[in-house]
Amino acid sequence: MSDLQKTAPGQGREAGVMRALLQHPILGVLSVLVVIFVASALLSPYFLTPYNLSVVARGLAFVALVTIGQASLMILGELDLSLGTIGGLSGILTGMLMVNAGINPWLAIVIAISFGAVLGFINGILTTKLRLHSLVLTIGTAGIYGGAILVLTRGVAITGIPREIQFLGRGTLLGVPMPFIIMLVMLVLAAFLTIKTPFGRYMYAIGNNRDAARMLGIPVDRIRVLVFVMAGALSAMAGVLLVARLGTAQPSIGDAWVLGPIAAAVIGGVATTGGVGMIAGAIFGAGIIAIIENIIVLFGVSPYWQGIVSGAIVVIAISFDAISRQWLRKES
Repeated sequence: MSDLQKTAPGQGREAGVMRALLQHPILGVLSVLVVIFVASALLSPYFLTPYNLSVVARGLAFVALVTIGQASLMILGELDLSLGTIGGLSGILTGMLMVNAGINPWLAIVIAISFGAVLGFINGILTTKLRLHSLVLTIGTAGIYGGAILVLTRGVAITGIPREIQFLGRGTLLGVPMPFIIMLVMLVLAAFLTIKTPFGRYMYAIGNNRDAARMLGIPVDRIRVLVFVMAGALSAMAGVLLVARLGTAQPSIGDAWVLGPIAAAVIGGVATTGGVGMIAGAIFGAGIIAIIENIIVLFGVSPYWQGIVSGAIVVIAISFDAISRQWLRKES
């Protein structure tokens, strides 16, 4: 009797659906996002209010910008644990330039985002030239950048951010929060880069097999450094927007941008080993986390539980990623 005959019709269809979802994880994560969104709307009468949806979208925008950079690095097979502190340090620099140095706010924003790109460049150069593992390296640079925040601020927020730039964090366009619109623009650009350009194809090739990519003539180290630069700039942008949102440059900016972006990327189907996944999927993953955290707040659960929830989501996402790939290997 053949394997096909041994398999019940219902089991065959279920296995086929499961295989399709695992092979196209962006469809799976989008389905989960829709289910969680609908469930949240049914569980809480406050979830679908315009104010609450605006809160979710605005909060999602900041972490999603960091997620775009982290997911891009994960496609390469890299991880940068310093992106949160890059965002925080860039936000602090924004406040210092605007308030303490009296520099034009728009010029200060450009300088801060460029500074984030430079910090990403440092991470990329150290990773490629010294052949260091990015995960281990960025644990160290995260400590350096985080320490610099405390040295510069002494733990005190920088107040007096000019009102003319606060609309970037607080304003809306056609009812949609400005940070969310900026994030969508960055998402479209990043998705186009990874899907429609040779640069994006090189990223996936490097993530799949770095040595083979070198043999094909792909400038592996240059592309790795450029993606680190992009991730640093996006994190700095998130820090700048959050400063505009708060009206102050807080030393704690970026503290929550370590586990969240990694969890979002894995939930969205980006493999921790590189070469697999899509940026859009990672943002859908960030949306799932944002909605879950919002429901926790709406139910009046202590915000201290958010850290436990975020950590649990990381563990579950990575475990599911490993189990699903083992299942696919057995089925193939």
